[in-house]
Amino acid sequence: SIVAAAALSTSIAHAQTTWPAKPVRFIVSQTAGSAPDIIARLVADRLAKPLGQPIIVDNRPGGGNVIGSQAAARAPADGYTFFFATAAALVTNPYTFKSLPYDPVKDFVPVGMIGKSPFLLAAHPSLPAKSFADIIALDKATPGKLTFASDGPKGFAGMLGEWLNKVAGTRIVQVPYNVNSQGVQDTVAGRTNLTIQAIAPVLQFIRRGELKPIGVSSAARYPGQPDVPALSETLPGFAFVGWFAIVAPTGTPNEAILKLNRDLDAVLKSEEMIAKLREFGFYNDGAETPEATGAFIRAEYASWGKVVKEIGIEPE
Repeated sequence: SIVAAAALSTSIAHAQTTWPAKPVRFIVSQTAGSAPDIIARLVADRLAKPLGQPIIVDNRPGGGNVIGSQAAARAPADGYTFFFATAAALVTNPYTFKSLPYDPVKDFVPVGMIGKSPFLLAAHPSLPAKSFADIIALDKATPGKLTFASDGPKGFAGMLGEWLNKVAGTRIVQVPYNVNSQGVQDTVAGRTNLTIQAIAPVLQFIRRGELKPIGVSSAARYPGQPDVPALSETLPGFAFVGWFAIVAPTGTPNEAILKLNRDLDAVLKSEEMIAKLREFGFYNDGAETPEATGAFIRAEYASWGKVVKEIGIEPE
């Protein structure tokens, strides 16, 4: 009957406007105070208003992002738990660990991008090099003498350095550090010639003239540092960025995914948020669509597989 049809359409409309009916949780696989945590809290704080519910940031650090990833994969797919995922959790862990207690492809569905963050190759000011082409020439003149501070052979910076060596034919020696800041300090002190880091932690040293920027790892120059060349200007096609994305446990209601994506997009496109993200070395084009986010993650998964194989990393 018309009455029944009207009642049904009203109940469908009601169901579509009931999410979220309680607080939402973001699982972060890093410690409180880390870059993913700070950005997750910034986003959560701004998203609470359009959602009409608070967003709780739940830190589950440890195990190279494995503990948080597993918790997110096993969370109920009811639209109230999302994973604030790092690139390591979704695309590099499958290649660096022999086995994982979660499947980054099957256990999650994409919601939206947060931002992409290039890495910065920076040198001690005394190094006679202004560009990566200069670094290649120095290395050719004194093979195996140049050193770069990294976060370890299976860390992003370590893998980026070895991929640079592979692509450029250089033999820059990796010096791994358990604590990133120590690697920066040792390059400032001249104990290592170069360091590869996320942009945010090294900007203060560059501003003080204690490090000099050589190149960024994004395909084009980073908007926050337009004077610093992209490594791709010396090595055409070279691109290697870190990123954060929001994903949900597989089976999460589409209504929750689409609403979160729309609200996230509006938050990320605000001038305040663009400026805030830039402070941390991130840039974005809004949240993009869930489909575009999924396509990006799949492409990253494939390209990381190639990098890991080429540089000879064995999963442990």
